[in-house]
Amino acid sequence: MKRQRKQKIVEINEERFTSFINSMDRGNEPYLDELERDALSNDVPIIRKDTQTLLKFLLKMQKPKNILEVGCAIGFSALLMSEYSEPDCKITTIEKFEKRIPIAKDNFNKFDKGNKITLLEGDATEILKELDPGYDFIFMDAAKGQYINFLPDCTRILNKGGLLISDNVLQDGDVIESRFAVTRRNRTIHARMREYLYELKHNDNYETVILTVGDGMTLSYKL
Repeated sequence: MKRQRKQKIVEINEERFTSFINSMDRGNEPYLDELERDALSNDVPIIRKDTQTLLKFLLKMQKPKNILEVGCAIGFSALLMSEYSEPDCKITTIEKFEKRIPIAKDNFNKFDKGNKITLLEGDATEILKELDPGYDFIFMDAAKGQYINFLPDCTRILNKGGLLISDNVLQDGDVIESRFAVTRRNRTIHARMREYLYELKHNDNYETVILTVGDGMTLSYKL
């Protein structure tokens, strides 16, 4: 009987599990729900519903005062963090895609009532080098092939006891495949993400857990 139950659980589609869990979510502030609907209808990538839930939980638990986001897009996740972080929290977010920057600015002007968010325009690789230490919460959600290159500076500027969160690390399942099973154009990203995950798990600066939330997330606690 126990074997049959285990087999049944394995056979249940993971998507159904996610849909069931997400159906219990209380939702966000109405303007965030509207931004999410607009983004999805225009094929703009934003963090998934279960990723949002975990992010809100971590914000309440950690109560960060100084957040860095690498990868702003239209500003949805920065606004989510602004809404669900402490009133005195400050958020710095980086974006280089010129078409999305004006949209993010407009969204911040409309909805960042506490003026908590600062947008830095340009290549994160260069901007990170110029930032001073003092962040206690870093959310990485930019070009996946660049995570491994961002890591040294993120480690340098993250406080001890701080949290580095990296999104989309499972690449829709591609990360577990052989490089020959991945399309040729994605092989560099595939190799770099595998390198990134290995580095996080073996880096003496961090204690890291890899989660299957959303498209995969890592939570790395700086020792």
